[in-house]
Amino acid sequence: QVHLVESGGGLVQPGGSLRLSCAASGSAFRLYAMGWYRQAPGKQRDLVAFITSGGNTNYADSVKGRFTISRDDAKNMVYLRMNSLKPDDTAVYYCNAERTVVATKLNYWGQGTQVTVST
Repeated sequence: QVHLVESGGGLVQPGGSLRLSCAASGSAFRLYAMGWYRQAPGKQRDLVAFITSGGNTNYADSVKGRFTISRDDAKNMVYLRMNSLKPDDTAVYYCNAERTVVATKLNYWGQGTQVTVST
């Protein structure tokens, strides 16, 4: 079992920056792939960025070059640095932990943190 708590959201002007944090409790954090997803009102939840247990990363095209995902396994933390924010980045951002154990997919979500990009 993994419990995830996001923080760092808020209101920011276009062009600004935020850093989201996700604190994980539970065992074997380093074995989980971690992701940040976002969901805007009336839209589906979409992947923003992903980092494997080995540190490989992947990004949605819409955030490439602006967002950076990182993890600190010693602290059980994953981060999302967001630069050059746009109004279209406004959404609730969710942290996700994923791992497959003996053909069983384990998947955990945080409660989400609101990011609003507006003047």
